[in-house]
Amino acid sequence: MSSFWDFLWFIAVTYLFVAYLMALFWVISDVYRDRSTGGFVKALWTILLIFLPVLTLLIYLIANGSSMAERTAERARTTRESQETYIREVATTAPAARAATPVEQVAQAKALLDSGAISADEFQSMKTAALSGTTTAALS
Repeated sequence: MSSFWDFLWFIAVTYLFVAYLMALFWVISDVYRDRSTGGFVKALWTILLIFLPVLTLLIYLIANGSSMAERTAERARTTRESQETYIREVATTAPAARAATPVEQVAQAKALLDSGAISADEFQSMKTAALSGTTTAALS
């Protein structure tokens, strides 16, 4: 690099080359993600992208630019719906997975006492254990 202008030219060419590579990889990934295109057409696009890369890239972007955007938006929508479904599933099962509070433990023990499943002494020990913060096997 003999001068500032050579350096500036190098930066500009490097920027354009990186932009070209990004567009090329975006098109290649779109070619293979397109479910409506057959295998022969995908192979043809790939061969053309290898031997006539700039011309083929421009032709693909002109011919399939809008469908590329639609497929990208559809993938984003599908991903978002999957995430929302997963979050709903996890959110509905989370309260059952959490430990019962001491008040809930005492209420469970009282229900067992009222049904006759445990004696008054067992109720007192379960109540004491719940209020002291320890768990009992009867409530698990």
